[in-house]
Amino acid sequence: MRKPIIAGNWKMNKTPKETKQLLEELKPLVKGAKPTVVVCVPAVDIQAAVRATKGTAIKVGAQNVHFKESGAYTGELSAQMLVECGVKYVIIGHSERRQYFGETDQTVNLRALAAVRAGLTPIICVGEKKEEREAGYTNALVTYQTLIALEGMSESEVKSCVIAYEPVWAIGTGLTATDEQANETIGVIRSAIAAKYGKRIGNAIRIQYGGSMNPKNVKGLMAQPHIDGGLIGGASLKAEDFAKVVNYED
Repeated sequence: MRKPIIAGNWKMNKTPKETKQLLEELKPLVKGAKPTVVVCVPAVDIQAAVRATKGTAIKVGAQNVHFKESGAYTGELSAQMLVECGVKYVIIGHSERRQYFGETDQTVNLRALAAVRAGLTPIICVGEKKEEREAGYTNALVTYQTLIALEGMSESEVKSCVIAYEPVWAIGTGLTATDEQANETIGVIRSAIAAKYGKRIGNAIRIQYGGSMNPKNVKGLMAQPHIDGGLIGGASLKAEDFAKVVNYED
């Protein structure tokens, strides 16, 4: 059985002071939660988040990582820097990084390799745009993005990753894939991993849905056999809403 994982992607929101406040509100609401709970915060909030979650089961994640250990990369953070700050997870290849900051499938792969080899768990984002879905390219695209992202990893490294399927057309638009659409595409991703790395790895890797999961649709999505959790955007910025997603079984 794959343990569900609910991760909040705060994007460019919350100051360190606001981070502490939100997490103090969240902690009692998710105490004893069945899923793995992760909050992926802006870099300036990492230390505040680590302090606020100390002694709890909530894990702290970052929103990006560089693939070099050090060097002349102004504004970037290495995997080791994140590890020493207490970070456990890191989002890689989010559609906004691809759209606005020149992220490519190849740099996603380099970042993912750097993350797993430093002991971080990468949450690797893949997904199609509206026009790509309408043209019938969804399955081919998510298969390619996933396999390129995992290129060069051992079976155990692949198993330690989390994949987040985020249909780009459902990010921040209020649109959501149907439960069946999300499950079907995540099944394609799982099958692609199984074909390359074996059924055991394909069955073991956790794959989230990242297209506007919220308290209203979480139960239906989480009832699907291939969906192991969510990468939550807007709903992660309010403790009560995020807790409702985490506690979807209650």
